[in-house]
Amino acid sequence: MSELITADLVDLDLSATTKDAAARSLAERMVAAHRVTDLDGFLADVAAREAQMPTGLDGGIGIPHCRSEHVSAPTLAFGRSAAGIDFGAADGPADLIFLIAAPAGADDDHLTTLSGLARRLMDAEFTAALRAGTEPAAAAALIRGEEPAEPTAEQEPEHAEPGRDAGAEAAEPAADAPFRVVAVTSCPTGIAHTYMAAESLAAAGHDQGVEITVETQGSAGFTKLDPAVIAAADAVIWAHDVEVREKGRFRGKPLVDVGVKAGINRPAELIAEARRKAERGEVAAVAAGDGATDAGDGSGTDHAHFGVRLRTYLMSGVSYMVPFVAAGGLLIALSFAIGGYEIASATSVADHFVWGEADSWAALLNQIGSAAFGFLVPVLAGYIAYGMADRPALVPGFVGGAIALTVNAGFLGGLVAGLLAGAVVMAIQRAPVHATLRGIMPVLVIPLIASAVVGFLMFIVVGKPIASLQNALTDWLNGLSGSNAVILGVVLGLMMCFDMGGPLNKVAYAFAVGGLADPTPGSLKVMAAVMAAGMVPPLAMALATTVRKKLFTKTERENGRAAWVLGASFITEGAIPFAAADPLRVIPSVMAGGAVTGALSMAFGATLRAPHGGVFVVPLIGEPFLYLLAIAAGTLVAAALVVLLKGARRTTSAPAGGPAASGESRVAVTA
Repeated sequence: MSELITADLVDLDLSATTKDAAARSLAERMVAAHRVTDLDGFLADVAAREAQMPTGLDGGIGIPHCRSEHVSAPTLAFGRSAAGIDFGAADGPADLIFLIAAPAGADDDHLTTLSGLARRLMDAEFTAALRAGTEPAAAAALIRGEEPAEPTAEQEPEHAEPGRDAGAEAAEPAADAPFRVVAVTSCPTGIAHTYMAAESLAAAGHDQGVEITVETQGSAGFTKLDPAVIAAADAVIWAHDVEVREKGRFRGKPLVDVGVKAGINRPAELIAEARRKAERGEVAAVAAGDGATDAGDGSGTDHAHFGVRLRTYLMSGVSYMVPFVAAGGLLIALSFAIGGYEIASATSVADHFVWGEADSWAALLNQIGSAAFGFLVPVLAGYIAYGMADRPALVPGFVGGAIALTVNAGFLGGLVAGLLAGAVVMAIQRAPVHATLRGIMPVLVIPLIASAVVGFLMFIVVGKPIASLQNALTDWLNGLSGSNAVILGVVLGLMMCFDMGGPLNKVAYAFAVGGLADPTPGSLKVMAAVMAAGMVPPLAMALATTVRKKLFTKTERENGRAAWVLGASFITEGAIPFAAADPLRVIPSVMAGGAVTGALSMAFGATLRAPHGGVFVVPLIGEPFLYLLAIAAGTLVAAALVVLLKGARRTTSAPAGGPAASGESRVAVTA
């Protein structure tokens, strides 16, 4: 680790009181050492990583880290805080802070070294020595492993080193074979938490006399567990915040599925839970393919709060539905642009298609788009169920979604059908099953029984009431006028701009798209308001970086130029870099702009039949000039607020009697 940390990168008296200030203080040392080329750009990347999941660990440790294009060489800075800094750990503030900076294209050797540090943080003697040190050079040497010397491979403890064990041969069974566990650890960045969880599990396994082998799916490499090791295992532990790769390898085994922090903080509990599941004969329904289980909330879907799990399930369905929305909706919109609303939807392709006639092409595009749109509700229901119970739930989910269309339950019916299908499959999976039936459960028994149950419920029990509710919602949208329409526009605008592509944004977008499956005047107004508001954040940031360049870093100004195109294309995520770097000023500003745009769009009565496209589908918009005016008004409001708030920060951060600090200078307080 000699080239990663030096005495100049150590601060044993870190005075910062917040995690943002701590990251800035340590990052400034990296800039001085010529390891970071753009301070604010790098800090924006650190903040974006921190927003995914807090980096505080039990034991008083904070490890903010990221990959960034602004890092010229892999670097580690260390700070020690007497007061402690809150990095989100359950046991309180951190006094040992490690800022890890990896280049966007860091090689495996450097990342392996960084992962080695992550493992050493699990050693109480190592952290105690850091707390007792008095000289930066000695602390740097200790972190580099020069004092005391680290054990060689031959001197390693009895429990195996996780990165090396992934491809090891299966141990020969002893007369009294120990309990065997295989584990997979992973985190979004793949630098620190991945390897800390692996080391923590391995140490806990050694203490309990459990034979545990860990596969680290991190940035330092991905070596698959030997199939013989998996076959010999009694249970599986997944401690992950991103999808486990090739998880079909673990089917037929008792499974504990949690977030990566659980693997770091409570490994003994996880091993005990794995043992209990093995003793009860519980087998996870893991499909043979590469299904995804996203535990991005950091807690794992098995143990997260119900609201978090429900959001994950719904977002799974929406994310798979969006490509059908984009393809089908834009094809339908294009057909209207070519042949008009009446001709495009009324002409039969089979009977009237002529190569040289625009009306025939319009009808062809309309029917292709309509075919794609016909999958919206089944895909939504199918992948909500998939998010809950993996591949065995796909069939009953799709069946339930198709029935929702049959009984006219629409978009709401698809939501309910997906949740029902997932719940039914999860219930079946919990039932005790003889070992001889386990092989056919996911492909035959579960889809058969679950489809029958979901079909019965949708046709006989819940389908018609939901259809009535759907009709009532449609009538309400059609009857919106005046202040009611404006209020709805405000709410939709706020939702679209709050998290810019996150759950609230997706809920508002899904609500609008659901109305396009059976369009009415009210649902077309909602679609117009949603798309208009979603264009505001990137356009506002593009405008702000143009009119007040000095308030933004060089990187932000470059992002601002790209944001013009992203905003015009209805890609709200174009504003995320700005929000990550300065959330307290950017997010409220763009929300205000989105609310203005949503309200004006509804007040103007603008309508839209295309679910995507931004300004490129303006010819398909009802009241196009007023619609563009609404977008312009919201953009101006949001940009003005951003400039005002950032300007106020510069004023308050300036030294007494001196000019305001420049955008590249250190400020007294950061958001």
